[in-house]
Amino acid sequence: MAKFKKKTKTEENIPTSALPDIIFMLLFFFMVTTVLREQELLVEQKLPQASQLQKLEKKSLISYLFIGKPKNPSVYGTEPRIQANDALITTNDIVLWVNQEKDKLSEAERDQIYVSLKADRDVKMGPIGDIQSELREADARKILYASVGKVDQ
Repeated sequence: MAKFKKKTKTEENIPTSALPDIIFMLLFFFMVTTVLREQELLVEQKLPQASQLQKLEKKSLISYLFIGKPKNPSVYGTEPRIQANDALITTNDIVLWVNQEKDKLSEAERDQIYVSLKADRDVKMGPIGDIQSELREADARKILYASVGKVDQ
């Protein structure tokens, strides 16, 4: 007669057939939920409150200008500065910046570019007026003012 061995509890096998599915689901979850910041802000941003807002559909036509006091005042000073694409610029550089942003768009979309001004709530109207006049000179006449509040649909 043949002898049968008893299985001991220490030799249990863990089923690994579903392991690739679980890893794929975790990877997919983190890919979907992760949001990468496009730019690192070099200026302070506390957006003003607004009561009537509208949301735009086509965000690829929007270029952003951040206006505020520099986060590093020992290097950049305490006066409000303009940030465009991870670099601090002056009002004289805005025309060049707008032309570079228009070059990134297709030929049909170049006249539809929007410039969004994300100005800190403590910035005076003087620098914003200077920026508006430079944008007029660069023929970027569609200006958005960013704020926080409830979006009207």
